[in-house]
Amino acid sequence: MTAEMLGAWVVVFLTFCIFSYLFDDNPFYKAAEHLFIGVSAGYWVAMSFWQQVQPNLFGRLWPKLIDISKGSVLKSIWYGIYEVFNFISTGFGVLDRSIFPEGGIVGFTEIQIMYIIPFILGLLMLTRLIPGLGWLARWPLAYIVGMAAGLRFYAYLNSDILIQIQSAAIDFTADWISIFNALIIFIGTLTGLIYFFFSKEHKGSIGKLSKIGIYFLMIKFGASFGFAVMGRISLLIGRFNELKNYSTAEFNYATPIILIFVIICLAIWSFGWKGRGSEPSAG
Repeated sequence: MTAEMLGAWVVVFLTFCIFSYLFDDNPFYKAAEHLFIGVSAGYWVAMSFWQQVQPNLFGRLWPKLIDISKGSVLKSIWYGIYEVFNFISTGFGVLDRSIFPEGGIVGFTEIQIMYIIPFILGLLMLTRLIPGLGWLARWPLAYIVGMAAGLRFYAYLNSDILIQIQSAAIDFTADWISIFNALIIFIGTLTGLIYFFFSKEHKGSIGKLSKIGIYFLMIKFGASFGFAVMGRISLLIGRFNELKNYSTAEFNYATPIILIFVIICLAIWSFGWKGRGSEPSAG
């Protein structure tokens, strides 16, 4: 069996494992769900390390220099620490590939010692794995939350407030269709904001405007839901096309064979589960 055929059988099996949730929450679905979450977590951890941490953190602390011996004693000691990390990451010299390449990491030309701060904070994050030192992780978490709040505030202010105000403005010098569309956006934005204004009871004119805002919100939610459904339907069609392609003799009829196997296993599991559920409880 070639690697392509083996991959096709695995893809078909996992697809039917996910579709088996339509029958009931069963071991096939749980196994596929756990496998997906585990593989996704491992993949993104590896990608984040090799694309962010290794080049942007370690690459700034230990960049690849032309001649380290010409530097000061402190620089030699600093790269001595790097060589220790290199030795450890190779499994004490057993493995060929290392997280820390020989002589430094390519990408930067000078040491940026300030990056020792995020390096220490990253090490403190790992103390969550040690019960007695878990409280040390509060410091990097507080730093991340505070920094992210400050950075995101400007982004949200610019995208969700300023641009929204600019988009709701009406340009009366444009053609009548653009003016009409701008009026609809302005009325929808204003009435939507009035709906979320809870400082005054929604009665009278405030209540009528808030009801108009509800209609605009429902149209928005409906359009978003329809767009999401269209995207999911496209993925479903693509998955069915793959299942159809894998049902040929080229892939040893993977789709019908695995479908029958999953159905039989689900039937056995279902009857066994119902049989155990119908037994009277002791006592």
